[in-house]
Amino acid sequence: MNYTDVITGSNINKKFGKFELNVPEIHIPEGFSTALVGENGAGKTTLLNILSGLRRDNDGEVTYFGEKKITDDGVMESIGFTGTKNYLLPHWTGDQVRELSALLFDNFDKDKFDAICKSLNIDSAIFGAKAKRISKLSDGNIMKLMLASVFARKTDLLILDEPASPLDPLMRDLLGDILRTYIAEGNGKRSILFSTHNISDMEDVTDYIIVLDDGKILEQGFVTDIKEKYVIVKGDCELTEELKKNMVSVNPGKYGFEGVALSEKTEAFTGMNISFETPDLFQICVALLKQNSKLQMPVL
Repeated sequence: MNYTDVITGSNINKKFGKFELNVPEIHIPEGFSTALVGENGAGKTTLLNILSGLRRDNDGEVTYFGEKKITDDGVMESIGFTGTKNYLLPHWTGDQVRELSALLFDNFDKDKFDAICKSLNIDSAIFGAKAKRISKLSDGNIMKLMLASVFARKTDLLILDEPASPLDPLMRDLLGDILRTYIAEGNGKRSILFSTHNISDMEDVTDYIIVLDDGKILEQGFVTDIKEKYVIVKGDCELTEELKKNMVSVNPGKYGFEGVALSEKTEAFTGMNISFETPDLFQICVALLKQNSKLQMPVL
């Protein structure tokens, strides 16, 4: 598929003690929604902070909208960012978020912000003369407040760190509608990059996916291409070591096995009682992350 990058990164490196984020190359396609998937601690937040310009103490180069730098005129104004719940200071009120956003960004619309806050049913007690602090809000309301401040601006790129994680199921469904509308109304010029550790919640808004594990990219590409690259393998025959070698991951069971393999490896299963299915993103991501995960089944 032919596309241009809204973000291009090369040789991105950042170390924290024993952890190292090492990304030789990353491409975020313009006009699409990109999911960054990985376990907790994989480096998703660090990478997003670098790509958003929030961190600038890393090695490597990142360009935006062609060959622009984060410090070039108009770049930061064109990017909307939501971080973790600590991105907004706990002693702020909703009124302070509104005023500070207007001060920081020329394209912030106060009236639109108020309307979005009302539409998202954000706790109105954080506004007004006796407003309570953000620290008194639930994690879901804090995320909704961050989203309201972002969508009250005219932007061409959204970078969202775990936007669905603190939300209830109804709000997650609405978020999907909001993100799809944002992309659709951009005429191919609006882009989204969001992180998640549960792709099942966001698969229907994902066009491009990047799988990150222990600071390294395991896979990246358009969803249609990724789903063609891998296949679900099911069989009721004996799971031999030779079969395991041809699979990315496998789950043996009492009456057979199920796993994920590369589509190009399907010839290795010729003549066996095997069936193949198209995987979803969750199955692909879990299979890839299982290869190097430190998680183990505990003794119960």
